[in-house]
Amino acid sequence: MKQKVMIGLLLSICVLFISCTSAAEQCSVDADCVPAPCCHPTGAVNKADAPDCSGVLCTAVCEGPLDCGAGEIKCMSNRCTIVPVQ
Repeated sequence: MKQKVMIGLLLSICVLFISCTSAAEQCSVDADCVPAPCCHPTGAVNKADAPDCSGVLCTAVCEGPLDCGAGEIKCMSNRCTIVPVQ
């Protein structure tokens, strides 16, 4: 819980003082966001900037923060973000 509060606070401060969200990460709702890169994603981007994963084969290993249901993609403070599933 403390981690979520700290992340939210840091994102709020960042939005207030500088534009720290790249155009590829900007969002309005959760549905705007998709995983990036294709295999074992460690980040999320706006679906307009989604990688082309056609023809990409990934392993079934649980390596990334989204793999095996460990996390989910959310739009938080207008930024595509991966958050852990509690």
